[in-house]
Amino acid sequence: MNITYEKLTEPTTEFAEALGKWENDPDLKHLMRPNQNKEDLEKESTVTLDSLKQRLAHNQIFLIRMDGQIIGELSYQIDPGQLYKKEEGTAWIGITIGEKIARGKGIGFSAMQFLEEQIRQQGLKRMELGVFEFNTIAIKLYRKLGFKEIARIDNFTFWMDKMWQDIRMEKYL
Repeated sequence: MNITYEKLTEPTTEFAEALGKWENDPDLKHLMRPNQNKEDLEKESTVTLDSLKQRLAHNQIFLIRMDGQIIGELSYQIDPGQLYKKEEGTAWIGITIGEKIARGKGIGFSAMQFLEEQIRQQGLKRMELGVFEFNTIAIKLYRKLGFKEIARIDNFTFWMDKMWQDIRMEKYL
């Protein structure tokens, strides 16, 4: 198993197709975006080269490849509006392991270590993320990586016929 990371500098059809597949995967879409009701959760998402270009304008994106195939992505934004703690020099981070064959193999752990190093190299001193309270596997991973819970936002996302909290976590570098 050969894992590599590739900085995305221009939108690609390959990544648009992979991201579109993950965003519409019934096993993933409740993890990838907040939903206010069942209808939001059931909506199909379309990823285009233009929408990727807009994401790249505000995000540093890294593709995660396993044996050459895109299996996930890492990203960060610097000081975006959604930060819970408005502390200058903060990277808001995200990770998706989109391909089922890549989950449960430690790839998320090593990918997060890679992302942390990229953020350090940018001279940033803090990372923050949001994770839905039902995503216990991710919460365990973030704690193992040294993230601490700083807040909970009630009624943030809909899944399994109820509303769930968004847990905000931080790590100082």
